[in-house]
Amino acid sequence: MIKQDSKKSSIPRYRLGRIFIFPLLLYLLLVYPVLGIMLVKSYPQLKDRASIDIVKENSSHSEEGGLVFEPRNNPSNQLSIIIEEGDSTRIIAPNTTGGTTGNGLSGSINKMFRFVFIFSVLGGILFNIPYKIYFKRKRKDKSVSKRLYRFCRRFLLKTPLVNSGIVFFAFTVMHVIMIIRLTNPSSFDDELSRRLYLSYLFISIIASLLSTLFIFFWQKHLVHIKYIEHIYSRDELQRRIFGKSSGKIKNRLYTASAMTTLLPLTVVLLYLLISLTPIQDMNHATTGELRIMLGRLTDIMGPDLDIESEFGKSNLYYISAIDNVLMFAGITSGILVAFIYILFFVSWSTADIVRPVNELVRNMQFTSEGKLDNYTIVRTNDEVGVMSEGYNLMTSRLREYIYKISQMNEAYSRFVPNQFLEFLGKENFVDIQLGDQVQKEMSVLFSDIRGFTELSEGLTPKENFDFINHYLGYMEPVIRKNNGFIDKYMGDSIMALFSDSVDDAINAAIEMRQALDQFNRDRAEIGQPSVDSGIGIHTGNLMLGVVGGEGRIDGTVISDSVNLASRLEGLTKIYKTSIIISEDSLIKLKNPGNYNFRFLDVARVKGKKEAVYIFEVLDGEPEEIKELKTQTKALFGKGIETYKNRNFTEAIEIFTEVVKINPMDAAAAFYINRCRNITGKQLPDDWSGIEVFDAK
Repeated sequence: MIKQDSKKSSIPRYRLGRIFIFPLLLYLLLVYPVLGIMLVKSYPQLKDRASIDIVKENSSHSEEGGLVFEPRNNPSNQLSIIIEEGDSTRIIAPNTTGGTTGNGLSGSINKMFRFVFIFSVLGGILFNIPYKIYFKRKRKDKSVSKRLYRFCRRFLLKTPLVNSGIVFFAFTVMHVIMIIRLTNPSSFDDELSRRLYLSYLFISIIASLLSTLFIFFWQKHLVHIKYIEHIYSRDELQRRIFGKSSGKIKNRLYTASAMTTLLPLTVVLLYLLISLTPIQDMNHATTGELRIMLGRLTDIMGPDLDIESEFGKSNLYYISAIDNVLMFAGITSGILVAFIYILFFVSWSTADIVRPVNELVRNMQFTSEGKLDNYTIVRTNDEVGVMSEGYNLMTSRLREYIYKISQMNEAYSRFVPNQFLEFLGKENFVDIQLGDQVQKEMSVLFSDIRGFTELSEGLTPKENFDFINHYLGYMEPVIRKNNGFIDKYMGDSIMALFSDSVDDAINAAIEMRQALDQFNRDRAEIGQPSVDSGIGIHTGNLMLGVVGGEGRIDGTVISDSVNLASRLEGLTKIYKTSIIISEDSLIKLKNPGNYNFRFLDVARVKGKKEAVYIFEVLDGEPEEIKELKTQTKALFGKGIETYKNRNFTEAIEIFTEVVKINPMDAAAAFYINRCRNITGKQLPDDWSGIEVFDAK
């Protein structure tokens, strides 16, 4: 089943009855006034046919037979002709059934028009009922069968030709019958009937042509403006689907002009012609009558002009007073029809041009606003259709181009994070210039896999790449989730920056340790050994900018804070801890109570003249180790204080107690070894307990 997505309110009704009935009524409006004028003008001749002049017998008439005219009682109440022949009498009544009188002509026309009307309406219903059902079901938001959809889609563009063809066929049959009758001499009693029939044929042909064209253009207007967008797909509506030949707006205007002026004026011309009466029909008009018909022009033709002999038998025509009335009535009827045609065709032509142009202008405005997922329905095959098709092609290519640019920007953002653009105040990557820089306080996070060098020696280059990508696939989303971005990858090491708060950096470090557990479980499933990592975090001012040369540039950060964060990550290997942060990071926490940490040492790392207080974040440890370290936190701190006071023996005892409670506390074991190494040695007077690390 086909389910359409269009809104019910926007789905039009399919016009079925009016598109046939209204043009046929226009046909009657054109034909019947003409027929009435012809019958009125021919009324005297028609009346003469209904009676017979009294014929007086001359002396030479045969005595054996006679012709007598007298009224007789008969159903039609008409005069009869009585012919007496000896002892027999023969009655001849006027022909009331044969021939084509005024009533006979009207009856014949009515019968033929009924055929046209019934055939057109029934044929139109049979062909158009599927479309009626289709649009009705769509308005009610019901499903449409595939068979019905395929029928409507296949024949919709042909409905103007089919609907007008149905009416044209009916009129053609009617006119062929009329022509056959005209060619049969026995079909008419006299030349008058034949002439009336022939006049009606001419006006009927023109009126039927107007009606047929009216149906064609009306249906074509409805198809292009209302129907096509509810049947054809988006891809089809973006191009011209009305045939290979291209139309022209000027041709459409010429057609509209012909339909609204030339053809209706032809009807008016016929009214004028049938309003004329030949002078010869006057039957020996007197000189005075001819002067009345010819007007005052006879005064300048000279007194010796024989008007009767010169003009009485000429082919000139005149218009009587009654003809004037009939002519103006017919012309008024023709003008009314022409006015109706003008209203409809102006409306259609305006809608067929203005609506597509308005849609095109509106979509251009959408495009200027960056809304590229739109298109203009190509409703015509002329210049407006060419413009609409060109706009759709342009929009499609522009959309593809922007999509590619977006993909490129997305790819660039994987190499150079978008945060670099924001910090540098740039809108896009092309605005970045060598030397662009900005100073900003950030938290720097360094992470490194312990023992990766030894691990990688047993792997092939491909296995090394697969291992790194697998590991980073766990870590990168965690950093991004906590409002950070990765500045660079250095083998198995990660350098990430957090500009919002230190809390984000520590949260990321804790979640990275949790992700590492999942990573190790994945490796255990394939029989691979687990790995460990260390994380160092420091907060301070740094310079973020673009470095490099003309051929190669890169975004990076340069600062002592970056170096210190790297050194803190190195200390995790010495103290055997997971996460170490500096004092600067600790004091800038928004919610320090959310974390478990303990003072670890005062250290001076390589490259730093000043010592830094370092702290261990316990939340990065496995849950059982975290609980034990939290439990011995006070005892561990007392041991450090004793160590600083140079009570090394007592400090050893305290740290030994810590190790007994938590054998996994590597930092306590480290202090035991340090105290043992110092015991018995002569310490300088300025010894402060600050540990100096020369290694990176």
